[in-house]
Amino acid sequence: MKKIPLTRRRFLGSSVASLATIAIVPRRLLGGQGHTPPSEQITRGVIGVGGMGRGHVSGINQQARLLAVCDVDANHLKRAVELGGAGVEGYRDFREVIDRKDIDVIHIPTPPHWHGLISVAAANAGKDIWCEKPMTRTIGEGQKVVEAVQRNGRIFRLNTWFRFRGQFYGLGTTVEPVKKVVENGLLGWPLKVTVSGVTGFNWKFNWVGKTNLPQQPVPENLDYEMWLGPAPYKPYHSHRVHGTFRGYWDYDGGGLGDMGQHYLDPVQYLLNKDGESPVEIEADAPPQHPDACGTWREVRLKYADGCEIILDGANRYQNAAFIEGPEGKIFKGMESTIPNLKQKLDSLPDPIPQVTDFLEAVRTRKKFALNESNGHRSCTLVNLAKIAVRLRRPLRFDGDSLRFIGDDRANRFIHQPMRLPWVM
Repeated sequence: MKKIPLTRRRFLGSSVASLATIAIVPRRLLGGQGHTPPSEQITRGVIGVGGMGRGHVSGINQQARLLAVCDVDANHLKRAVELGGAGVEGYRDFREVIDRKDIDVIHIPTPPHWHGLISVAAANAGKDIWCEKPMTRTIGEGQKVVEAVQRNGRIFRLNTWFRFRGQFYGLGTTVEPVKKVVENGLLGWPLKVTVSGVTGFNWKFNWVGKTNLPQQPVPENLDYEMWLGPAPYKPYHSHRVHGTFRGYWDYDGGGLGDMGQHYLDPVQYLLNKDGESPVEIEADAPPQHPDACGTWREVRLKYADGCEIILDGANRYQNAAFIEGPEGKIFKGMESTIPNLKQKLDSLPDPIPQVTDFLEAVRTRKKFALNESNGHRSCTLVNLAKIAVRLRRPLRFDGDSLRFIGDDRANRFIHQPMRLPWVM
């Protein structure tokens, strides 16, 4: 296993050097079908190999050849090297992985406070990116990722998939038939979507933080300084790291941050809102601790045309339609107030095809179905909801400038400072 000095030397080194706007694509990314020799295979490295990261090592994007794994926890890293098999090298500093010229794709299943910074560094180094949800911890970081990916001509994929495959959690159907109904105007306009307990939305509300954590000694296997990275310094406690980090605003956003993009990205797609954001946001929540995330009862997000999304944290609307408009409603399992809806679906045109194979997107340089642009918009839904929960008052938002209107306090959540020397 390759040993890397645990320093912040070379601040992102050559990884953050700006590249030309014309993408330089290795020949192996343009290979054809059939058997591909190792020298022509798309290659990948995984940064962050605890929890979800182990899935990225052994179960995600397996057609690409794994060359490197990275983690700041020596125990996680050792397991990942063993899991990865022959030829996989281990690193403690993500910059060493990004600097490797033989790696094409960077996987980023780290905690969310690292997603934006590593995505930008990877894009600037000419890598394609497979990033975990939520895409970024703040709206401002999302803007930076979009700029870097597009400036460098990279392919970006966010790791949530319900807009193009799989049953949408507890809804009992894929998104495609609902999209067909909406696109063909059967429900009328504007539309209201209620994401409630009937679709399982509140099943991770146990992701809450703890207050007044006593300081604990940092385990020898963990580089806690590097784990914190750009996040504000807080004394070490085991509840802050690994599986329970989601309960703290510095690193994620509780159950809303953890699961929100899974639920909200398909809704954004259904409403055809991939290019815009809500203009009004309001949350019903108890007072929130400045460090530890709490629960909330309801968040409402409303678009300029009257379309509305209701997030039901208190399970108040168990019998509500999932989606409804002036002409009809759709409930769980495609039950509907529209007569003979299931028969009508057969005659409706299908939605516009999407590129849903990541390696196809890499080879053809066509945008993946859930990419940096629409992913940033659905992550903005999550971050708007988080800000509303923390401020507990109505907010007005400009989706073009991505700024709150006349609200300096809310705007401070958009571009949150990073702890030096980390900057984007």
